[in-house]
Amino acid sequence: MPSQKHLLILILFLITLAVQAQVPATLNATLQGYKYPYEVKYINLTQEGQQVKMAYMDVAAASGNRNAPVVMLLHGKNFFGAYWRQTIEHLSKNGFRVIVPDQVGFGKSDKPEVYYNFHQLALNTQQLLKQLGVQQVAVVGHSMGGMLATRFALMYPEMTTKLVLENPIGLEDYRLFVPFKTMEELVQNEQKTTEESIRKYHQTYYTSWKPAYNEWVEVPAAQTKHPDYAKVAKVSALTYAMIYQQPVVYEFDKLKMPTLLIIGQEDHTIVGKGYIQDKQKQNEHGQYTQLGKATAKAIPGAKLVELPNVGHIPHLEATDLFHKHLVTFLK
Repeated sequence: MPSQKHLLILILFLITLAVQAQVPATLNATLQGYKYPYEVKYINLTQEGQQVKMAYMDVAAASGNRNAPVVMLLHGKNFFGAYWRQTIEHLSKNGFRVIVPDQVGFGKSDKPEVYYNFHQLALNTQQLLKQLGVQQVAVVGHSMGGMLATRFALMYPEMTTKLVLENPIGLEDYRLFVPFKTMEELVQNEQKTTEESIRKYHQTYYTSWKPAYNEWVEVPAAQTKHPDYAKVAKVSALTYAMIYQQPVVYEFDKLKMPTLLIIGQEDHTIVGKGYIQDKQKQNEHGQYTQLGKATAKAIPGAKLVELPNVGHIPHLEATDLFHKHLVTFLK
């Protein structure tokens, strides 16, 4: 007979499965029908004359402290705010108010066909914070969110109390070794996306696969089956071009706020890696064991935390360890 302890563990596991977001078979451009872990609100913005909505979650500190310090979490290119679920909960329990935007072009936000650039995304984010009455914020950025967090910190240093970069991309200039692709080529490549290709790519993010990661494959896969996917593919191509064309690597020395780099050492991410034909060149780049050290050296006073046997997404793969280093730095 199972012990009471084992029964309790089983019950907790079943509860976890029950509350985990259910992914519909098809999803439109703004993920209608897919439930985020916290209430989603919207801010109205204007881009190139178009009215667009930017989605966000604003989660209060569990203590109820209305003057709690604010932390903002910025998502990566192939993700959206919901994948911060565990980090939001942990930060809230530790006395922080947590704001998690979906950038325009991602997640539940609108996806206009406009010129995407990090300066505009940073401005959108600053406008969100201003509307929420937030004057100072600690900024945490993962992957592409790390590039955006860097741009935000450079544009709004008076607002940025601390900066945390979790396996950010853009630690090297991809233009120097990834072949240029026209917008037509990028769109055609995005239109070929399938659930199988998404899963194959996501598997490169981790040192080993866990069922909990399936959700982050199923959501974009469900979008490929919806009539809106042509729009999603075009915006994905536009945001790839943004990453490729707008490096931040040359400006790290201008960051003045306390900065923490959390780097999974098994990360080998290169934006546009599939376009590189030379295998030797592939192996020369995307080496986060080296890129992390170089970036920490470039940012004045930066602290570097290296996580062995962890890939591109520490907050999903090594959640407790990531949270430990994050909260210690923020406090």
